[in-house]
Amino acid sequence: MDETRAPQGAVASVEEPPRHWSELSLDGLRAYRRRLADEEERVSYWRRLAHARIDVLEAEAHHERPLHIDELVRVLGDTGQGRGRTALVSVHAAEPLPDLPVLQEMWVTELDPNDAAAVADALDRLRTAEQQLTEYRKALHGRLDQATKELIGRYREDPVSALVALTRPHTRTGGLA
Repeated sequence: MDETRAPQGAVASVEEPPRHWSELSLDGLRAYRRRLADEEERVSYWRRLAHARIDVLEAEAHHERPLHIDELVRVLGDTGQGRGRTALVSVHAAEPLPDLPVLQEMWVTELDPNDAAAVADALDRLRTAEQQLTEYRKALHGRLDQATKELIGRYREDPVSALVALTRPHTRTGGLA
């Protein structure tokens, strides 16, 4: 699979960089990098939600009933590596789901934890969605690395250009306010 594109039919492909970095102004490069970073944060958020849904379904299958609140807290708080889950994100719950049909479906699907076949099917679909999100996120990271490398190169050539970030406020989308 081409690592710069998401699996076919899964999520949109990663925004292409320019053919030549010189095609982008410094402000254009910063905006491009900001768009990639915003998309990476959004995809990471939905990936974490898919992980949480998988964890809850697996735990409910072991208990053969819906989880009690203390069990739910334990399931959602554990990473499986002895560390708690923590994340600061700027994604809001009202933002649309990534273009991944299984995610839309999974958030409105109620499953009977006693229906092993339905739980197995849901877990399989969620794992597929999580894998697609992971591949897309990996491609985003590759593009972010490229843009960051170009930005650092420009700052090395003209260190004063890096100071503009300290003198002018930026909006969340990377444009100048």
